[in-house]
Amino acid sequence: MLPGIAAQLWTFHDLAAKDLEGVLTRISELGYLAVEPLGLHGRSPAKVRELLDSLGMTLSSVHAPFPAGPDARKILDEQAELGASTLVWSLEKEEFDTPSAISKGVERVNEGAERARAYGMTIGYHNHYAEFSNVFDGRRAYDLLLEQLDPNVVLELDMYWAKLGGADPAEIIGGLGEKLRFLHVKDGPAETEADYMVPVGQGTVDIRAALTANDAVRWHIVELDRSRIDQFEALRQSYDYLVGNGLSRGRLASGTTEAR
Repeated sequence: MLPGIAAQLWTFHDLAAKDLEGVLTRISELGYLAVEPLGLHGRSPAKVRELLDSLGMTLSSVHAPFPAGPDARKILDEQAELGASTLVWSLEKEEFDTPSAISKGVERVNEGAERARAYGMTIGYHNHYAEFSNVFDGRRAYDLLLEQLDPNVVLELDMYWAKLGGADPAEIIGGLGEKLRFLHVKDGPAETEADYMVPVGQGTVDIRAALTANDAVRWHIVELDRSRIDQFEALRQSYDYLVGNGLSRGRLASGTTEAR
């Protein structure tokens, strides 16, 4: 079965905080099967779960801090009420400055994985670009990270940040095997951190090569950190490209979505 298509709610920034109900409704109308939230925007976990259910959508995963340290139980209780099964987060850019900093950061990830197991949840790791741009004795920081992660930690590969970091997304994706469960599908010039993203299929990322490189992937999660066109229109065009080209599975046939 093709991976399902989801939308990362970071795409909508302040709009989601002002009108989460409207944002989720429009994403559903575009044919997306799921969302990946980043925060609850003042709503209770139960309210967000109820809203998703009413729209026929689900959670692909959730971006939530690693449940480590004093806030671990609070994070896990909230996500349990939401109905999340996989919590995905990242280390900070500076945590990839040295091999020892990577090892220290991994301790937090692995603690989160151990605590999440008690709740029946899985922890996922999401990359940015430092994991690929920083190299130590010929080895990428990402490789050092992977070899120290708890074996139960799964991966969410952001293909755009991997490309910005100098990697070939398809090559990375193909080499991650069964641990790779989610892809952040995004496109653009991939020249600087401040780039404006474009609808999937209209930038420099070889989307088809990346999305066909690993059969273990379960969800394609579309995200635009920023865009020069309306974000809903960008999501619509991305949906039509991915579903229309037989790369992702959605609720509607390609070309039946309408911009609003």
